[in-house]
Amino acid sequence: MKDIIHFSHANGFPASTYRTMFAELSDDYDIRSIERIGHDARFPVTRDWPYLVDQLIDDMGRYRREADGDHPKVWLVGHSLGGYLSMMAALKRPQWVKGVVMLDSPVIAGWKSGLLRVTQWTGLDERLSPAAATKKRRTRWASRDEAWRHFLAKPAFARWDERMLSDYVDFGIPQAQANGARALAFDRHVEYLIYRTLPHTLGARLAHGAPVPVGFVAGTRSREVRQVGLGMTRRIAGDYFEWMEGSHLFPMERPIDTARAVQRLLEAMRVSA
Repeated sequence: MKDIIHFSHANGFPASTYRTMFAELSDDYDIRSIERIGHDARFPVTRDWPYLVDQLIDDMGRYRREADGDHPKVWLVGHSLGGYLSMMAALKRPQWVKGVVMLDSPVIAGWKSGLLRVTQWTGLDERLSPAAATKKRRTRWASRDEAWRHFLAKPAFARWDERMLSDYVDFGIPQAQANGARALAFDRHVEYLIYRTLPHTLGARLAHGAPVPVGFVAGTRSREVRQVGLGMTRRIAGDYFEWMEGSHLFPMERPIDTARAVQRLLEAMRVSA
């Protein structure tokens, strides 16, 4: 039986956006995911994301209940938002998890966690993150072609692997009407709230280490890595750390290379265990 990877997506990008990565991993792993985190009313977006963690744990519990015989431990892999949720789920249910791989989800710790708390309280974090732009994000397009051209014209999206961009247009902006009009699948208010409630307590919870092995892949040009730093992240990842050429969205820019990095880290953690 294949090991299970439960993958969690970045904020604003439904899980199906990552299908090119999943295809590369699926020969060796059974891939599970939540399509749109934060869109289930049972698990609202609140400060420090406790209910989003519960949403991930609930989904893991669903297929554990469906399993015959022993309930399998899983690998948790996540990008950005998804990496943080994977780590927090492992802290809450370590007995369910073999290990975690975080893709450009640097752990905020020390004085920077205190600074984040203050900026959230004052509202300054909105101007320092993508939150402000999210409130005005375009939500509708007349056709698939219009949506494709809209994103391809943006420098950040122009760097994407075309397969990833195509899946984002198909699953992140699905057809909303019979005339072919397209609408954003990820509620922009949910996306905004996720940015505004970034956890500032995770570093303190990892002060004495993680309960499971942790791997990390960092983008060489990631603004998030530059802002947060990698002190705590390197401490918990140890030898399971890699750099990947690209921005914070390197999984979209280099999906095959990212999948191979995930495979290397999972195999290294498996052999060590």
